[in-house]
Amino acid sequence: MIQHSYDDSASLYLIPTPIGNLDDITVRALNTLKQVDVLLCEDTRDTGLLLKKYDIKQTLLSCHEYNEDKIVGKVIDYLEKGKNIGLVTDQGSPIISDPGYIISRAVINAGYNVISLPGATAFVPALSMSGIEPSPFLFYGFLSAKDSKQKVELKSLKDLKYTLIFYESVHRMEKTLKNMLEVLGDRNIAICREISKIHEEVCRDKISNILQFVSQMKGEFVIIVEGNKEKVDYNSLDVVEHVKLYTEDGISEKDAIKLVAKERNVAKSVIYNEYHNRK
Repeated sequence: MIQHSYDDSASLYLIPTPIGNLDDITVRALNTLKQVDVLLCEDTRDTGLLLKKYDIKQTLLSCHEYNEDKIVGKVIDYLEKGKNIGLVTDQGSPIISDPGYIISRAVINAGYNVISLPGATAFVPALSMSGIEPSPFLFYGFLSAKDSKQKVELKSLKDLKYTLIFYESVHRMEKTLKNMLEVLGDRNIAICREISKIHEEVCRDKISNILQFVSQMKGEFVIIVEGNKEKVDYNSLDVVEHVKLYTEDGISEKDAIKLVAKERNVAKSVIYNEYHNRK
């Protein structure tokens, strides 16, 4: 395990920026934008508009999905010279379905600080106003643009009880919802678009009903999908099979045992002992 305590050495700051309304930025984010020595940004034009609004002068360096791996050396060189670096994307929090991971991982491996500021990200307000059970949830981000691969991804999520959260572009919304209807069934969903912007809208209904008018919707989308609500006859499963239902979906053994104990309405210690004795 690698541990790192923040010190006074040069640092990379991951700075969230507004997802729509430019007022949705923290005081700390503004101060950090002013104080870093160089600012990595996904699109210098978009970042320039934000900086202009708040009268911030800054040295900008382009950093996007097509060149992120190519500028790692330059970033490390800045840090070696004691310069602090900020990283922003066009909207929201860096790395969350946005560039930044390659750079931040390289900085961590080089032994420098990576400091992430809290702030705007689209899926949190979308989940909050969706009207769908907020916890537990799984944030997936963007599904594959390829139809066949997207269906495979959805099939891997079909049996999860968690609320599912996706991002999607306007050009693929209709096809994605059709695939969801086919693979997941006609679940309750919420389509949240243009969050924090003038035309913000939330549509809550069954997938089949929203499909009837989704082609008319424009903007940037967050899709909140109800988890699998099908009743499972747990009495037909032994404890080991029941626990494996969850561990095979990526849930830790410890958390799976907790879920099984809750669903069978017995003490966690009972499930733990039976599982390990029969495993």
